[in-house]
Amino acid sequence: MDKISTILIPFDFSESAKRALEYAVAFIGRNGDTKIILAYISGHSNFELLPENFTKLEEKYRPMLKNKLEWKIQGGSLTQSLLDIQKTRQIDLVIMGTLGSRMDGNSDETNTSKLVLAADCPVLVVPKGNIDFRMRCIALVLGKEEIDDTEALGILLKFARRFNAKVHVVTVKNRPGSYGYSEEEEKNENTVEYYLENFYAERVFINNKDVAKGILTYVSKNDIDLIAILPRNHAMHGEPSEGQLTRFLAVHSQVPVLAID
Repeated sequence: MDKISTILIPFDFSESAKRALEYAVAFIGRNGDTKIILAYISGHSNFELLPENFTKLEEKYRPMLKNKLEWKIQGGSLTQSLLDIQKTRQIDLVIMGTLGSRMDGNSDETNTSKLVLAADCPVLVVPKGNIDFRMRCIALVLGKEEIDDTEALGILLKFARRFNAKVHVVTVKNRPGSYGYSEEEEKNENTVEYYLENFYAERVFINNKDVAKGILTYVSKNDIDLIAILPRNHAMHGEPSEGQLTRFLAVHSQVPVLAID
């Protein structure tokens, strides 16, 4: 991916969808040449679909964007419809708002978490409560497994370059044993240094039996603006995971989460 040319935003006029659009507009900036496509999937919103609703939104953001907002209205199941649009319109990045969930909730299965694991392009999840756009510090979550697709880190470099952000590579030590010295981890270290260039700030190891809570605690204490994760549910090498950590972070994180695929 040479650049982020087209962003897709699932848009049902909800507060979370509006927050995702605000985030995307701030991400692009006034002079950015990136296009935004808003996808309205009929049957998945209580909002009455009237032409003036689209017009008001276009008028609001016209002074803030170089390219006019585009609309795609489609029926069908939400996740599959968005996947179809993503492929046919050659989407580079999906930005999706979420209401999140309670930490003690029984299920992390939401429309957002489903799309994050199903999409084969990067998906950026924006929590509804995330108000001010910032991109100064990024936490890249890595396990002990070798990075499956090293080129996927290219989009993280684009984020870092665009906003001069520093990337902190975070690994949670949730079981006994040595960390950071295996062949796979050394390969990861070399890969991260190569792809992230001078934006790579440090490697951090956290002791916590609960990986997800360890990450969220680190993010809260270190003023992190974005969590980046490489889901392994599509892994080509090694054993694919079920994406439980990615799903949890997409639902419970209070800062945006970038799932890189």
